[in-house]
Amino acid sequence: MTPHPVPPGSAQPPRQPSYRRSFSPAHAPATQRRLWKHSLALLLTVALTLTGCRPAPHPHTLVFLIESSPNSLDVRQGTDSQSERIGELIFDPLVRKDAHFHLQPWLATSWLRPDPLTWIFHLRPGVHFTDGHPLTAADVAWSIRSMTNGSIVTAKGGAFKPITAVDTPDPLTVVVHTSTPLPSLLFNLSDGLFGVVEGGAGADEGLHPIGSGPFRFVSQVQDKDVILARNPDYWAGAPSPTIQQLRFDVVPDTITAALEMEKGSADVESNLLTMDMVHALGDHAARSRHPHLAIATGPGSRVDYLNFNVQDPALHDPRVRQAIAFAIDRPALIAALWRGHAHIADTLLPPGHWAAAPSGDLPQYPHDLGRAIALLNAAGLQPDRNGIRLHLTLKTSTDETSRLEAQAMQAELHQAGIDLALRSSDFGTFYSDITKGAFQMYLLRWIGSNEDPDIFHYAYATEMFPPRGANRGRYSNPTVDALLRAASLATSDAERRQDYIQIQQILARNLPTLPLWYPDNVVVHSKRLVHLTLDPGGSFDFLRTAKLR
Repeated sequence: MTPHPVPPGSAQPPRQPSYRRSFSPAHAPATQRRLWKHSLALLLTVALTLTGCRPAPHPHTLVFLIESSPNSLDVRQGTDSQSERIGELIFDPLVRKDAHFHLQPWLATSWLRPDPLTWIFHLRPGVHFTDGHPLTAADVAWSIRSMTNGSIVTAKGGAFKPITAVDTPDPLTVVVHTSTPLPSLLFNLSDGLFGVVEGGAGADEGLHPIGSGPFRFVSQVQDKDVILARNPDYWAGAPSPTIQQLRFDVVPDTITAALEMEKGSADVESNLLTMDMVHALGDHAARSRHPHLAIATGPGSRVDYLNFNVQDPALHDPRVRQAIAFAIDRPALIAALWRGHAHIADTLLPPGHWAAAPSGDLPQYPHDLGRAIALLNAAGLQPDRNGIRLHLTLKTSTDETSRLEAQAMQAELHQAGIDLALRSSDFGTFYSDITKGAFQMYLLRWIGSNEDPDIFHYAYATEMFPPRGANRGRYSNPTVDALLRAASLATSDAERRQDYIQIQQILARNLPTLPLWYPDNVVVHSKRLVHLTLDPGGSFDFLRTAKLR
C-alpha cells in the first residue's frame, strides 16, 4: 500500500452537484430528479445557444471525459486518480490484480520470496518499449531505485523505503532486498501504482512518457486534454483497431460533462457524474430522448467509512461507538443518496477480496435504535431533560455527498439522544485536522489502498500514528499489533489470511472505524462503445478490450 501524504483517491472526492438539497430519505429522489431535469433542460438550451453542438467524435477516436488533468503521467510520480488510471495504459507493472485482488504475473512471469527480506522476480522476455528498446531487468531496477535514491521526488517513495538493494544477476532477473519484512511490496508493484520506465528516466518523464503498455503517449495540454494512440505491437495483445486514438477531455463541471454525454460529443465517463445525473440520463423518459447512451455498472472496491478518535473521552468506550453504528440506518442512506448503487461494508477490504473475513464471522450492526440506546445506557450515558445523552462533532470536507451523508447521520443519531454538530471545510483544512487528531469523528473513503490487506497495518498499527501512517484515530491494541507482525513475516497468502481474519474480527468488535458501504462502479457511455468489462477499482482498463462500432 502506498503511504501517500494524502491517501490515494481520498484527495479526489466525487464531483459536487451544482445545487443544494436537504436530506429527506422519503422525498429526496423525486426532488432531486425534478431539480436535475430542470437544470439540465435549462443548461442544455443555454449551451446550445452559446456554443452550438461540439462535433461528434472521429470514428476511430474515443473521447473520454475526466474531471482534471493528471498531475503526472509517470506512474512513479502521479498520485491522483487521473495520473494512475491513464498512466497504467502507457506503462506496464510487474504484476496485476485479478477479480479477487490476488496478484498475478504480468511483466514478472513468476516470483519467489525465499525469506521475509528477499524477493526474486523473473521477467517476461521479448517485451519492448514503444520506442523499440527492449525492456530488461536494468529498467525494472532503475524504476524501483529511482523512487528512493533522489532521482525523482515522489510521495510513493515511502512504500519502497525499506529496500536496501536491487540486484540484476541477469537481464531477466531482479532481486530486491529489504531491511524489514515488506509484505506490501508486491501490491506496490501492481497496476495503477507502479510502471516500468526506461533506465535513466528522470523527473520529467511525465511530460513525454515512454512505456510498454497498450497505448503510447501523443500529447497533453494542461486543463484541456491528454491524447494517446494505440500501440499495435503491444506484447499482451494490441487494443482493438477500431480505437486508434484516445482523447481524454478535461471537464471539471459535472453538469457540463452530462451535457457532453447527452449531445453525443463524448463517448464515455467513469464515476464522474452524480447518481442523480446518471439516473436522469438513464431513466425511461431519458432513454427516449437520447437513445445513444447506455449505463454500465459493476461492483466497486472503494469503501466509505466513519472514523472515531478513540482517545477522545466521549468515544473511548467501544459501547458508544457500537451504539453509533446501530443508530445509523445504512440501507436507508444507500437507497436515498446512492439510489441503491452501493453495498453495505463490514470491513475495509473490497467484496470478494481473498483476505476479507466472511460476513458471518464478523459482528453485525443493523439499524436498531433500541440496541443503540441500551448500549448508551450501559455506558452510563443517561438523557438530560432534553433527551440528549452525548454531544459529538462530525467533520467532513465540503464534498456534497459527504455533507448529505453527515446531515442524514445527524438526524438518525438525534433519535438515540446524540447531538451531532457538523463541521465542513475545504479538503486541505479538513485533512490537516484529521491528521493532527483534531476531530471526534470524520467521514472519508479509501480508494485503491484498501485493495491491499496491509491497509490494516497502515491504518491501525500503534506505530502508524500520523505523520508516519494513517492511524488517525490513535487506535492501539497489542493483539492487533502482534497479528500484524505475524502477517508481515508470513510468506504465503494462506498464512497471512488467517492473521488478517483475526484482525478484522477484533476491529469489528472494537470499532475504531465503521465501514459504511462500497459505492458501485458506474460508467455512462455511448452505444458505439461496446465490450466494456469494468474493473472494481474504477480503472480505465476496459479500454484494452473495448471496441468502437
